Amino acid sequence: MTLSNPELWIALVQIIGVNIVLSGDNAVVIALAARGLPAEQQKKAIAWGSGAAVVMRIGLTVVAVELLRLPYLKLVGAALLLWIAVQLLLPEDEQEGHGGGVGSLAAAIKTILLADLVMSLDNVIAVAAAAKGHTGLLIVGLAISIPLVVFASTLLLKLMQRYPVIITLGAGLLGWVAGDMMITDPVDKPWIDAEAAFLHWGAPAFFAVAVVLTGKWLAARRMAQRASAAAPAGVRAAAGASAHLQRVLLAVDGSDGAARAVNHLIALRRDLRQPDALAVHLLNVQRPLSGDVSRFVPGKTVDDYHREQSEKALVPARALLDAAGVPHTDHRRSGDLGPTIAAVAAAEGCDLIVMGTRGQGATASALVGSVAQSTLESAGMPVMLVK
Repeated sequence: MTLSNPELWIALVQIIGVNIVLSGDNAVVIALAARGLPAEQQKKAIAWGSGAAVVMRIGLTVVAVELLRLPYLKLVGAALLLWIAVQLLLPEDEQEGHGGGVGSLAAAIKTILLADLVMSLDNVIAVAAAAKGHTGLLIVGLAISIPLVVFASTLLLKLMQRYPVIITLGAGLLGWVAGDMMITDPVDKPWIDAEAAFLHWGAPAFFAVAVVLTGKWLAARRMAQRASAAAPAGVRAAAGASAHLQRVLLAVDGSDGAARAVNHLIALRRDLRQPDALAVHLLNVQRPLSGDVSRFVPGKTVDDYHREQSEKALVPARALLDAAGVPHTDHRRSGDLGPTIAAVAAAEGCDLIVMGTRGQGATASALVGSVAQSTLESAGMPVMLVK
């Protein structure tokens, strides 16, 4: 490929995009592994651990590029990528962390290296496939994307949590790369080039769409099952059957939409005949970290991380309620957002759930789903959405 060849730039964008999306868990481990160290040692742990991980990742991927030249291996790799892409869209397992403690600089570096080695199989295969045998392009792509993941890990994590469409697009990109892998295996490439050239774009497009649709369908099923298990139907019905507004669950995430929901509830409370009788339950739910992260990071570290993130999300809402003289009870949870909100509301006997929306368009909502939609489907009581 030459610099003027569009395929080179498309492949480079694919390498960077795939590596960023698939390195989310790695970035979390890097951030949490260095979390308990003094500030100066944190920088050293991230720099040394990430630097060694970059070298290791490049070496592994170069090997993968060479292996993918062998017959049938691209077909196997494509099947694995499709599985990884679908898993990317499923709700993460809710499990306690059980990794060993990370109390020293050496231990933190060791954790970063071990986690990157164990968790990088998907990255290595996807990036090797996107490089299409071009070693120089591979190294340039990794050299750009890995430092971006390492040094912007917190920002990337927040962006992915706030805009889940990034994960959906990443899964679609993996499906596209998998489709391209299938039609370029030495076994079927000659026939496809001669008899079915349309598959050069048809196969990647088909698998990109299929991955997203399959992943979202499976995710919806899993969330429905968890919602049913978390809040029995009888309890939800009893909570939603109250004739008077006595208990309200206010779900917030620190966004502008959440602030609008808080202000709306304050105004609603003023209009009640007995405003002081209204019990407000303020809730923030954090998405659980994946099981891969919990294998390397102590449970206490994960709990502390969730607690800090919840506190940041609760502070703006708490300030507005306190300024308006509205008493409230704070709650922090980790889990699938919609079902967890509904389960807490049921457990507290709430009559109404109030929450903000982020104003996603119809297309974005169809792609990534919606916390509001998930809550509506899980709750056995009225849900007030404030735009």
